[in-house]
Amino acid sequence: MAEGDSYHNPSDDPKYQSGEPPRPDGLGPHIIVSPDTLRDNRVPPGQSRTRKWPVLHASAVPHIPRDKWRLQIRGLVKDPIVWDWDQFAELPRVKVFADFHCVTRWSRLGNVWEGVSIHTVMERAGVLPEAKFVSVTGFDYGWTTNMPLEEFAVDDALLADTHDGEPLSADHGGPCRLIVPRLYAWKSAKWVKAIDFLKEDSPGYWENAGYHNHGDPWTEERFSYPSA
Repeated sequence: MAEGDSYHNPSDDPKYQSGEPPRPDGLGPHIIVSPDTLRDNRVPPGQSRTRKWPVLHASAVPHIPRDKWRLQIRGLVKDPIVWDWDQFAELPRVKVFADFHCVTRWSRLGNVWEGVSIHTVMERAGVLPEAKFVSVTGFDYGWTTNMPLEEFAVDDALLADTHDGEPLSADHGGPCRLIVPRLYAWKSAKWVKAIDFLKEDSPGYWENAGYHNHGDPWTEERFSYPSA
């Protein structure tokens, strides 16, 4: 279920967006601007803007202390990696301005994410040419999602630990989550534990449950079966 804006007290919600949606104008060259934020109409078909920052997930929220957090980069790579939090925090940082579209039909416009670029992850691991797909595993009981490498390896994709200037809360995928702004938000896996580079596609939790294998919000790739 999606969360609406009725019966909501903005004064109790520091993430509430008043006024017009944030725009990329004047952000400066140091922030990567997701191309979809440059559209005249930033809300995809079938979506509506929310001013809040809704919380949705498939199961219970895992709470991962930073001193226990590990990220594995594995599969078709030259140099498999296991980063602890201190090592991850030492990597080059980027900021990304992007919109966020949930398959449950709400969109939050104008988010600023900060973290580590997917390009940096791929460069450090040395992704092999035969890798064509990615599978991302979360700490939430083996949850996975998948996507083509070409959708993963884009300039505005990152492993984010900060949203709008604040560390990610556990509800929103903290301490670290994937952000792939050009696909529906279930592809932006929360609580990232491992990234596998694969030769063949490997559909994940929601994909096996009937969600679309690709998930483009602009063509409403919500489900892979006909509506009832």
